[in-house]
Amino acid sequence: MKKICSMLIALSAFPAFADVEYTLTITEPEHHLGEVEITFPKSAQAHMDIKLADWRTGRYEILNLANGIRTFDATDANGQVLEWHKVDKSTWRVHLDSPTEVTVNYQVYANELGLRARHIDDSHAFVDASGFFMFSESFRHEPVLVQMKVPEQWRSVSGMDFAGNKHRFSAANFDVLVDSPIESGINQLHTFRVDGRDYELVIWGEGNYDVELMLSDLKKLVQTGSLIWQDYPYERYVFMVHATSGARGATEHLNSTIIQRHRDAFAKRDDYIGFISTAAHEFIHTWNVKNYRPAGLVPYDYVNPNYTDLLWLSEGSTSYLEDFLLLSAGIITHEEYYKGLTKRLNRHMKTPGREIQSVAQTSFDKWINQGGDHGKNFSTNIYSEGALVSMMLDIKLLDDSDGKVSYRDVHNILAQRHSLPESFNSQDVLKILNEISGKDYTQWWAQNIDKPFVLDADALLEKVGLSYDYPSGSKVVAGFDGQATAKGEVLELTHVARNGNAWQSGLTSGDKLVAINRHHVRDSIDKTLALFKPGQQVTIDFIRRDKLMSTELTLSDVQSKPKQISAVANPTERQQRLYQAWMGVAHPNAPQL
Repeated sequence: MKKICSMLIALSAFPAFADVEYTLTITEPEHHLGEVEITFPKSAQAHMDIKLADWRTGRYEILNLANGIRTFDATDANGQVLEWHKVDKSTWRVHLDSPTEVTVNYQVYANELGLRARHIDDSHAFVDASGFFMFSESFRHEPVLVQMKVPEQWRSVSGMDFAGNKHRFSAANFDVLVDSPIESGINQLHTFRVDGRDYELVIWGEGNYDVELMLSDLKKLVQTGSLIWQDYPYERYVFMVHATSGARGATEHLNSTIIQRHRDAFAKRDDYIGFISTAAHEFIHTWNVKNYRPAGLVPYDYVNPNYTDLLWLSEGSTSYLEDFLLLSAGIITHEEYYKGLTKRLNRHMKTPGREIQSVAQTSFDKWINQGGDHGKNFSTNIYSEGALVSMMLDIKLLDDSDGKVSYRDVHNILAQRHSLPESFNSQDVLKILNEISGKDYTQWWAQNIDKPFVLDADALLEKVGLSYDYPSGSKVVAGFDGQATAKGEVLELTHVARNGNAWQSGLTSGDKLVAINRHHVRDSIDKTLALFKPGQQVTIDFIRRDKLMSTELTLSDVQSKPKQISAVANPTERQQRLYQAWMGVAHPNAPQL
């Protein structure tokens, strides 16, 4: 924690003032309500602009968090009411007649658990400062204290240090506060120590999780940081887990993470791998994003978007490297790794947007990119596409250097040279690539980062002794280039692939398929198509705008089973060498010594 604090203090050249003091009182938890009081040090300004963040770190999307603020008021050091007015949706301007401390009070409605910004109920409070605590740029760099006034039986946990009692925390400045969430409530707390560093696992909610398995694998996971980086940027780390009903996802923070999963999504092996993969992802973020990040993200602007065309490196590379850590640590098997990579590759091949939007473009547009049918057809995802282009770059580095250097070396150098308050840009990354490989990657970057990349998965995976083929038993069947969900007696189209047969026939998402060649649709598109032959021209009856319509469509030829990744039976010596350098473990079919 000391390393983190000193790093962020270095961002400021401001002289030290008194602490900014925050108090959160849980008032009506069953109605998700709390009250915040903030006391700012003495100020001689004519007015003080006090703001609530419009987004939170780790989620590059404007959230309009000020929508939960009511009953704002401000007083001076003598308790006299100060005049104020709103400047914009998330800025309150308090007018000062003379130099004075300023205390503000307001109510917070906290029912955004899935946003991982704020939540209060009768069992806990999850506090991300971006959703609760206002700030003034004038005091952004000053020390802060946070007092939680919660039910006595609640336990409060945070990556911040305790300050005097079990519900009070201190931080070097607002940037540390906003990146150090607090979980307070009825929860489990487990502690462990690995390599001289302290760790905590706090779990809110009941579920089918196995605490002993979680602790065992987390102990393995936290030892893997040295496989990529020279040192650790923290002395203490907190894993926060919400076992809940509706919320999904996770967010990285300075020396902690919050992971949300359905309470019954831990026990099955695939579900558990989802959990531990998420933990690995957020753990990597402790370096990649929280220790070093692109120039467009330094410093954070909490009320306006931070733009960068390298978000694929921050997020996609993290998604890519998580599997390396899990396999190297023995937490997952080779086959489980191949299964996850297969899923990612197959999703990529079914995303027409990969031909339209580069990873640099989707990085910059993360703030406005939307999912759904249009998003899938015309844009990409920084996580999955960023992971695949990271893999391409990694295997190219390994191939160019005969296994001597890898993409992990790039990240280690970024941490050594460009840790906060420094930052990096594309030219910095290209310089590192040239230094470690002796080759110029400018053209490769132009073709694969600045333009939509074309992935030759067969050739790429062959270099490390893997194959990407249709499994035995797969056969050619009739295909429909779209996706549908059963809605009663019809199949509602949720996606129509750009330029596919459904697209060419004039079908679009939202259309409701009723029949094909007068055969009533079954409860899935695959069962429906099983009645027909590849290449057959059919008539599709569908409903649009409550009107029955028809169109002609030629069914395509597709394989009945998707491609799968597997290890080649007899890898060459070079494939074995590159696989070992790539994954940190021997090829599964390498000769036993």
